[in-house]
Amino acid sequence: MISATNIEVRFGDRYLFRDVSLRIGPHDRIGLVGSNGAGKSTLLKILSGTFVPDKGEVAKAHFVTVGYLPQEGMSAAGRTLYHEVETVFGDILETQARLEELHHGMEHADKESEEFQEMLEVYGELQYKLEASDAFRMKMSIEKVLTGLGFTDRDFSRRTEEFSGGWQMRIALAKLLLQQPSLLLLDEPTNHLDLDSLQWLEEYIQSYRGAVMIVSHDRRFLDNMTQRTVELSLGDLTEYAGNFTQYLAVKEERRVQLRAARKNQQQQIKQTERFIERFRYKATKARQVQSRIKQLDKMEIVELEEEEGGIRFSFPPSPPSGKVAMELRGIEKSYGVLTLFQGLTFDVDSGDRIAFVGVNGAGKSTLARIIAGVEPIDAGIRLVGHNVTISYFAQHQAEELNPEADVLQTVEEVASGETRRQLRTLLGSFLFTGDDVFKHVGVLSGGEKSRLALAKMLIRPANFLVMDEPTNHLDVRSKGVLRGALAEFDGSFVVVSHDRDFLDPLVTKVVNFKAGAIKVYPGNLSDFLDRQRREEETAADQRKTQRDSVITDKERKRLEAEQRQRRYERTKPLQEKISSLEQQIEGREHRKHDCEALLADPELYKDGDRVRELTAEYKTLEASLTDDYYRWNALMKELEELSRHDPSPKVRR
Repeated sequence: MISATNIEVRFGDRYLFRDVSLRIGPHDRIGLVGSNGAGKSTLLKILSGTFVPDKGEVAKAHFVTVGYLPQEGMSAAGRTLYHEVETVFGDILETQARLEELHHGMEHADKESEEFQEMLEVYGELQYKLEASDAFRMKMSIEKVLTGLGFTDRDFSRRTEEFSGGWQMRIALAKLLLQQPSLLLLDEPTNHLDLDSLQWLEEYIQSYRGAVMIVSHDRRFLDNMTQRTVELSLGDLTEYAGNFTQYLAVKEERRVQLRAARKNQQQQIKQTERFIERFRYKATKARQVQSRIKQLDKMEIVELEEEEGGIRFSFPPSPPSGKVAMELRGIEKSYGVLTLFQGLTFDVDSGDRIAFVGVNGAGKSTLARIIAGVEPIDAGIRLVGHNVTISYFAQHQAEELNPEADVLQTVEEVASGETRRQLRTLLGSFLFTGDDVFKHVGVLSGGEKSRLALAKMLIRPANFLVMDEPTNHLDVRSKGVLRGALAEFDGSFVVVSHDRDFLDPLVTKVVNFKAGAIKVYPGNLSDFLDRQRREEETAADQRKTQRDSVITDKERKRLEAEQRQRRYERTKPLQEKISSLEQQIEGREHRKHDCEALLADPELYKDGDRVRELTAEYKTLEASLTDDYYRWNALMKELEELSRHDPSPKVRR
């Protein structure tokens, strides 16, 4: 379907890719992995056609379309959310506009003119095109995708410029999914999704008919979505069958085999070199010596893959503290007319390992900032426990770094005492090696800024960590090292994250944010998801039981009246269109019947002009009625879609 051949990309003297080739089939599910800076995003841009390599080519079949979701830089403005996403269906909208224009023109055209006949033919062709494009499902598809990605019905009429960066990514993702390209290229699509939207996206991609290539640091997402893994490492591309976990197992097996092969080869080389050295000057062994020398020259040396670095660090020992790290009593917090918390009470005990989860906008980050002491509260009490030292990390801190300072200066600003002598070692652990520490913050990538902000947080000893999406810009290896350090951390922490693989081995409590309230669940994230699934199943059963339960005749009448009113409000505009169209059809059918009666009268054919006039009118009526019937069927389908799902209450006798 699409192939990249002998791709080469070079920045100065450094090769990002060298002689890299890749082929993608029609239904492939590919995970693209590698450390930060390995070139994953660049490869996606090359495949999408937005970046031209120094050498090599990308070839695809003429029917293949490619959709690309970048990590950042997406913004939409000037339309409502619904109309912005609707632009994906530009061909359908254009066809509908042309149909309206033609319909208006036909109403004022001479029915006997050639122009009218041409317009009638074009009108039929456009109607057929509209039907073939499944235009009548457009509205339902848009609403399904937007709702799945976390937008509410109220959001549909909001201006797109009102949405923040994370929601802008969702807008771009919604448009991409609705386009249904042959190949989806997704660069960190889960970074700004909550758990509900993430689970919906997984289900959507699993049923997607095209090919998908994903860059993600969410290991569980990759495991669930992919069946083939492509690794970029040190300029080379290696392919593995299977998902991410299977790739790791095979890679480790290959590494063990390669080490054994290299060890055997090195032993063979040493033995050969000793033979050459021992018998180099013996005439009787000259032929054998020359043979061994040629053997060494021709030998292809087994090279071990160079290990790529990851973040390796341990938190400083936590200062001792009291039994309670934080107490919140009666917290109230609003932004204008939006009330996030009212009378919220929450405690963090010493040693707690807590995950904040829930839909975006529910207040997770706000409560994290309140706990960290960087967000003022409108009312209530915030009590910090005895000898509790808080260290806070959030994504926005990466953007607040001084762009004029270099990496080393940035951490020197907050370092003191013994830590100042260990800064280079610490930065090396965060993948800032060599001259990288002298790079200005302004030229760093988003991921590099995030790692630098995280390094700043870890310099000072603390016994209570508050982290808002700390893994968004860490690669899988670095995330694993951070997870290992947190597992050994002897203090308390609160982490806002949707990364299931990262959270599961760490947390002992999950706090779910929903509808202005929080609910605490003991256990890890898997325990919470299982509990939530059981609660949803129980709630669904209860709703079904309530629907099926026997109710009084009076209650039935009241419910039926409410249902009729809701149905009427939803369907009134369509009913009016249908009624108007039915009157038009009835009038045309009567006139057609009259024409048929006249054309059946032998006396008519004595008047040639009258025959031609009636025949032309009859053909026009037939064409118009065909169009009317088609429109009536489409409106009835839409009415049926709106009218369904109205449960009928049962009556107790």
